Amino acid sequence: MQMIQRIRKRPPLVAVIRLQGMISSGPRGPLSDEALAPAIERAFRKGKPAAVALLINSPGGSPVQSSLIAARIRRLADEKSVPVYAFVEDTAASGGYWLACAADEIHADRSSVIGSIGVISASFGAHVLLSRQGLERRVHTAGKSKSMLDPFQPEKEEDVTRLKALLGDIHAAFIDHVKDRRAGKLQESEDIFTGEFWLAEKAQALGLVDGIGHLVPVMKAKFGDKVRFRRYGPKRGLLSRFGARVVSDALHGVEERAAYARLGL
Repeated sequence: MQMIQRIRKRPPLVAVIRLQGMISSGPRGPLSDEALAPAIERAFRKGKPAAVALLINSPGGSPVQSSLIAARIRRLADEKSVPVYAFVEDTAASGGYWLACAADEIHADRSSVIGSIGVISASFGAHVLLSRQGLERRVHTAGKSKSMLDPFQPEKEEDVTRLKALLGDIHAAFIDHVKDRRAGKLQESEDIFTGEFWLAEKAQALGLVDGIGHLVPVMKAKFGDKVRFRRYGPKRGLLSRFGARVVSDALHGVEERAAYARLGL
């Protein structure tokens, strides 16, 4: 009986999920719904946690994967009636902020970069280079839009118009998500949804975050000094653990570095 009582009196448990790096589909990066699903499911289901904490450090990435990961977190939070808290490290920008909005509260370091609620598409144009080298690009399609935005052909105005329309639709979905999750907290400001980003104190004034604080002290304040932490994250393969990388991993690293650099990090 005494053992049962001791078990029942165990301090509250907070499950901690680390969300670090670029958000992308497939094996290139650690942040995809497929890669994170097992860790997220375990965090909510194992040990009856009093809360789930998200440690976020991401400059963004795929809007679809951002949506899938956030939706999984919200589904499990509602199903298990478990509150979710986000703690931002260097940045929660673009898709990283999409993930942060899956939480009921968002906390950040004073120097954290927050925001970048916008959508970007970047490519290149190489048709002049090909022409100078005497190379001719030959493309044959069934369907006039199949070669849209081909980087080896001159840019077409109608292609750019169509792309901007697509980006606008994705941006609208992002805005809807933020407004829904931050309802009653956002300030009236035209700057919030322009893609601009801020440090945490300004972001708090705009209603994008709830407070300045770190994981352990905030969780102790909410659940007591004896609160326990159990950490979860995607499992790395054997080759990754020993530092082996393929070419695609190296390219992904360059892309991720560029995304952080865009935020001044």
